[in-house]
Order: sequence, then structure tokens, then C-alpha cells
Amino acid sequence: MASQSTQKFSRLALTGMVVGSMVGAGIFNLPGRFGAATGPFGAIIAWAIAGTGMYMLARVFQALAEKRPDIDAGVFAYAKAGFGNYMGFLSAFGYWLGSCLGNVFYWVLIGSTLGRFFPGIFGDGSSAIAIIVSLVGVWAFHFMILKGVEQAAFINTVVTVAKIVPILVFILLLIFFFNYTQFSENFFGGADMPAKSLVAQVRDTMLITVFVFIGIEGASVYSRFAEKRSDVGAATILGFVGVTGLMVAVTMLPYAVMPQSAIAAVQQPSMAAVLEAVVGHWGAVFISIGVLVSVLGAYLAWSLICAEVLFAAAKSDDMPKLFAAQNANRVPANALWLTNLVVSLFIISTYWSRDAFNFMLDMTSVTSLLPYLLVAGYGVLLARSGVGYETTPNERGRDQIFAWIAIIYTIFMFIAAGLKYVLLVAVLLVPGTILYVWARREQKLQLFTSTELIIFAVTLIAGLIGAYGLLTGIITP
Repeated sequence: MASQSTQKFSRLALTGMVVGSMVGAGIFNLPGRFGAATGPFGAIIAWAIAGTGMYMLARVFQALAEKRPDIDAGVFAYAKAGFGNYMGFLSAFGYWLGSCLGNVFYWVLIGSTLGRFFPGIFGDGSSAIAIIVSLVGVWAFHFMILKGVEQAAFINTVVTVAKIVPILVFILLLIFFFNYTQFSENFFGGADMPAKSLVAQVRDTMLITVFVFIGIEGASVYSRFAEKRSDVGAATILGFVGVTGLMVAVTMLPYAVMPQSAIAAVQQPSMAAVLEAVVGHWGAVFISIGVLVSVLGAYLAWSLICAEVLFAAAKSDDMPKLFAAQNANRVPANALWLTNLVVSLFIISTYWSRDAFNFMLDMTSVTSLLPYLLVAGYGVLLARSGVGYETTPNERGRDQIFAWIAIIYTIFMFIAAGLKYVLLVAVLLVPGTILYVWARREQKLQLFTSTELIIFAVTLIAGLIGAYGLLTGIITP
């Protein structure tokens, strides 16, 4: 972890940031989301696609960390280096916004988990009481983080270890109760499930797989804190491999203990309901405690990442200088204030959402795709240019292949998400451009190049279409 004097992270601490960022809310919801979409056969195909695509993206992050050690803060900085100032801004703002939406989802899940035991108070996580509790939690974390990054990183490391335990217990118990007959009956889809093509089954799992992989770039975001630059890439791969194994097991094993229709019908967090069906009520209590610990830990990690992205973007003149300010504890305080104000507004908005739980999950996934696409695109550009490959020219072809596969994967994810979510993301990106204009005016620089003006125009048109859809009810959150 970071030392008090140098504030540097070891490989273990960076790996902890990756695992802590990835193992949050999503993994506890995998059984229900997959059960509603497909059987084991479709799940295998979905994980093969998602695992391959995200592994390639992890390899791109690893290559960029090694070949461009001069670029700090990872995600948006790569987009700026490859595609210019405005695309760099959109990547930074989109990544920050997606992280904020993810933090909202965490609080909705906390409310939903408490609603299992106090349904009249917390409901599905978007009741008035649940919103008030969430807002209190947001600001309690806010003031704790203001006391220092080192303290928060230490708590994240402890929580990361603690939250893995209930997941491992879940996996071991389901292996013990594994029923081959039940698994084979579910394999191509439960008999009492609605008829659906295999392509549709796989497509319906794609956004949840994106959500659970978000955080793979956790070490890259904190690259400026790494003791050794090579640790950033190694931590990314180590975290990816370990967490992928957990997610596949959590998805597949429930098919061996319950009919698919029963899995599809359980209340979220579905892992708690599955274990309750296998071992009794204590299983739901045990997993629910794990959910609360895990989500609070992941929320802490993502609060740090949100503030760090705004801070790094301001330091590189992509955001207003206001967000480059640090307090006496070296925490980007203004960035943290804006982050938690936005998170609070989104939490309040869930009161009017028909399905706040899944809507926030899917919006988080789609918002993260643009930064990932631009990172993969920069991976191609860098390998083709040969910059950073002077001593390892034989790696250029390999890294280009990895990056192209990552590009194809992220484009496929956009298609799987559908037009609705793409338009809603544009609705959020358009007003965010005000921050870009603010930053450019501060530096007395040209706002847009001719290419960037076209990109802004396309974003604006998409945003206006999305806003019209929301106002007329064609698009519903």
C-alpha cells in the first residue's frame, strides 16, 4: 500500500485496487441476470466473448503502461494522446460520469439488500427512506476520504480481503450441492422459460458482463502512485484473471441447484436468494452482509477513482483548474465535492425510475464503453507508430492484434446495448462539454478543430434526440 512519506503503491496494493474496483455490486447479481437471460450453454458463450474481449483490453492497458510510462492517469490520457483534446475530454468526462452512475447503483443495491429484511422501509432501494440513508452514506464517505488517500486505500485493502470470503463460501457450498441432473436440464435453457434464440440469450447478458468487468483499469488510473511502472500492467492482468474465475463460478453453479426459471425470479442480490434456497435463511443473511461490505468497499474505491480522474484531467488542462486543487491531506477536494454532488442528484432521481436497479447498472456499463474504445484505438495507433517499441519491435504485431480485438469487442457491446442507452449517454455528454469550454477559455485556446467540431455536432444531435425521447416518453429510464 502507499507509504505515508512517498504515497506509492506496491504491486499488491495496485492489484488490490483492481480487485476492489471489479468485485463490487455486479458479482452478487450475476445469477439472477444470467438466469433471466440464458442457460449454461449461452452463459459459456457469453463469458467466452466477454472474457476474451476484456482480456484483450487488459493486455492493451498492460502494453500502454509499459510503452508509454510518461502518460499518467490512464484512461482519458490515452484517448487524448491518440485522438486529440476533445476526445480526451469526452473520455475523461464519460469515465467520470460512468463512475458516478456506478456509485449510485451501489447505493440502490444497498437499499435493495436491506429491503430483503425491511421491505416496508427500503423497498427495492429507491424508496424515500432508502434515498435518505444513501445520501447520509455518500457524505459520510466524502468527509472520510477528505482526511487522506492513504487512509482510504488502507481501508480498501482490508475490505477487499473481507468481501472475497462470502463469495468463496458461496462457490464452495454450491460445488458441494452440485446436482448434475439439474444442471443438464438447464443447459440449453429451462423448459419453462420463454423461447428465445441463442443470439438473443447471449446479447441479453452483455451489459452485465461489461458492468462486472468495470474496474479492470483501476491500476492504470492510479499509475502515478505506482512504485514501479511495470507493476501497473502486472496488477491489471493478475486482478483480471482472479476476478474472472470468481465471476464464471458464481454464474454457472446456480444452474446446478435450481431451475432456471427460479433463478430468474429471485430478488436482487440474487446470490443471497440462491444460497438461501440451498442452505436456508442463514445463507441469505450471510451473503447480504457480504454484499454490504463489498459494496461499501467498492464505493470507496470508486469514489477515489472519480476524484482522481477529475483531478488528473484538470492537471493536464482538460478540465477547469478548479478541480486540480488539493487539500492539506493531498486529496483533490474540489473534484470530490463535484463527484458527490452529482452522485447525490442521481440518487434522488432514482425515486422516479421504474427500475432504478437495472437502469443504473446498464447506464454505467454503456458510459464506460467510450473510454474503453478510445484506449483500444490508441493501442492500435501506438503499435503502428512504433513509439515505445524501440527495444521490443517484435511485440508490435501482437499488440496490434490485441488492440483490434478489443475494438471489435467494444463496438459489439455498443450494438448489444441498443440505441436507447447510447442516446441517453449523449444526453449527459452534451452539457458536460461546458466544462471543456471552460477549460479551453481558461487557457485561451481554440475550442474545437474542424474534426472535433463534427464530433461535437454528432454528439449534440444524439443528445437532442435522446432528450426529445425522454420528454415524450419514447425513452423511459
